[in-house]
Amino acid sequence: MDFRKSTIKDIPSIMGIIKQAQSYFKSKNIDQWQDGYPNEDSLKGDIENDESYVLIEDGKIIATAAISFRGEKTYNKIYDGKWISNDKYAVVHRVAVGDGYKGRGISHKIIKFSEEKCKEKGFYSIKIDTHDDNFVMRSMLEKNGFKYCGVILLEDGAERVAYEKILEK
Repeated sequence: MDFRKSTIKDIPSIMGIIKQAQSYFKSKNIDQWQDGYPNEDSLKGDIENDESYVLIEDGKIIATAAISFRGEKTYNKIYDGKWISNDKYAVVHRVAVGDGYKGRGISHKIIKFSEEKCKEKGFYSIKIDTHDDNFVMRSMLEKNGFKYCGVILLEDGAERVAYEKILEK
């Protein structure tokens, strides 16, 4: 298994994984990614910004994530808590694992990869948000050392629970 930067040619495969995640959320009554997001335009933006990655196994894309070092304006205000640090930070978005690959620790590998990328760039804080009802993601974050920090509001006003992890220098 290897990570690599995504290309425009990868969008159909990435969208396939995103659609699987959307179906999973819907089946669990989780109101996350149910409004047409993420879509091809958001993936193209990630690729153009050099922030999109895929995990490859046997020549097939099995997972995806975006790692951004540009900050996140929706993180400027946090409610019912506070961020651990005010240092520069990376944001991990759009984490998704293909249905046939769940339960193999792939999301943990994505987090470890994200941490390595952060350290390479001199970033020692990672922030991430998810839906309050996305207990699988929340558990994975906590198992990987992320701490719950509070609630952020997306641009459309939807609430998301926010986490942060400080990396060892």
